[in-house]
Amino acid sequence: MVDQISAEKIDRDALRARIEARLRSRFAPPHLVVEDQSAVHAGHAGAQAGGHLRVLIISSEFEGQTHIARHRKIYEALKPWMQKGIHALSIRALTPEEFSAAS
Repeated sequence: MVDQISAEKIDRDALRARIEARLRSRFAPPHLVVEDQSAVHAGHAGAQAGGHLRVLIISSEFEGQTHIARHRKIYEALKPWMQKGIHALSIRALTPEEFSAAS
């Protein structure tokens, strides 16, 4: 069962850790970075209602899928936090081959 997260009091480190754990268990990525960028967005509309996160995830599960399909899978995995906890999510989802070529 997913922990309930209060929109008023979000422990940013705990949120980031939960999201990272969910993505690791769902996609078994050899490389994953979940970065909290909430401080950069402090003061804008909605900033109090949730975190601003950037995700870089590498998984062979993305092979043969469009970027939209990859994003949908990630949004589905993070669904429990999309209404309470995450205000904005930036995703870069690559296959291991794409990641190697970009590095």
